[in-house]
Amino acid sequence: MLPLSAQIPGKAEKGTFAFTNATIETVTKGSVKGTLIVQDGKITALGANVAVPAGAKTIDCNGLFLYPGMIDAGNTLGMVEVSSVSLTVDFDEIGELTPQMQALTAVNPNATAIPVTRVNGVTTSLAIPQSGLFPGTAALINLVGYTPDQMYAGFKGVVLNFPAVRRRPFGDTRSEEDLKKEEDKLLKQLNDVWTQATLYNKIDSAGRTNSANPKPDYNPEMAALAPVAKGDATLLVEVNRYNDIESAIKWVQDRKIKKVIFTGVAEGWRVADKLAKANIPVIAGPVIAIPTRNSDRYDKAYANPGLLKKAGVKVAIRTNDSENVRNLPYHAGFAAAYGMSKEDALKAITIVPAEILGVADKLGSLEIGKTANIIVTTGDPMETKTQIMQVFIDGWQVPMDSRHIQLYKEFLNRQPGVQK
Repeated sequence: MLPLSAQIPGKAEKGTFAFTNATIETVTKGSVKGTLIVQDGKITALGANVAVPAGAKTIDCNGLFLYPGMIDAGNTLGMVEVSSVSLTVDFDEIGELTPQMQALTAVNPNATAIPVTRVNGVTTSLAIPQSGLFPGTAALINLVGYTPDQMYAGFKGVVLNFPAVRRRPFGDTRSEEDLKKEEDKLLKQLNDVWTQATLYNKIDSAGRTNSANPKPDYNPEMAALAPVAKGDATLLVEVNRYNDIESAIKWVQDRKIKKVIFTGVAEGWRVADKLAKANIPVIAGPVIAIPTRNSDRYDKAYANPGLLKKAGVKVAIRTNDSENVRNLPYHAGFAAAYGMSKEDALKAITIVPAEILGVADKLGSLEIGKTANIIVTTGDPMETKTQIMQVFIDGWQVPMDSRHIQLYKEFLNRQPGVQK
């Protein structure tokens, strides 16, 4: 029997595993008391009367719980080491139009914050480029592996920072007219880019169907946007103010963009009914944040996901962080404390982001046939007192070690040396 320990030194291991005597929180099919089997990186059996395969490593989970690995649907984890050192910042390319920038290859698999994140139960992350109008292409990654191909979890989407002009907190003397002109300028730039993208897609499609037709000149920016215009790729629209959300809804509807997800939506609660009517899924967050306006209640950021859900919006939760992605379950916990049900809050960091990102056949719940992204816990992962005992990602048993744990152990047992 493999001992269940919070510290497993060494490298990740793969094989056949049997979790016995566990309370299995499937997320989609209720709670099951019994055994779960992992083989070849997949969940192959689950239930009360499951036989343990010969040669399996058995993990006795008596008194413990199995949950699906949590999914943070938006952050810059792995794309920045030291924010003040530009050479280590890879989520912010130069220029307004860089949709061809691939977050998948910008992620550093050896980033210090990745082990810190996964030992707290977050196994999957949507890496999102930032800054600029079209800053790049986001990618869903599992938090284990040495290469982009090993980490890739099956979803990519082009990011659009929807044009918005805010008044600076201090010393902003611009008139309302000046602010409106600046915003109109940015919106015109967006419309011009989109016109180019749709034209590029038409020329490219014509060239593919008939070799006699001319092909467009090489243009990596338009080549990255063309699949969105065609309806084959997803557009992730970062938008937060309620009036910008309304404008963004109209913008995507007028252009008949087929695959779209709104991200951020800090003031989504103000227009939740319109988001629901438009049937646009939302990745909200951060939840642990201050209100967008001084006149709002202190808890509006906490309540936002619950209000969106109550209105009928399909909503997932993100941290939008770099170093503190490990706090994802507590963002969901705040949402649960301020109006969202505990069940929906858990789903908002497991099965719902998997559904929104089109990977629910692989991730987000504990079901036979799904990828073995599993965490073993002492209780509800949204509670800070809960300990994460084991983490499995893509069937790999991940070492429960991180820079934080190493520092904790170092200073817990510090030996300052002999004084002279």
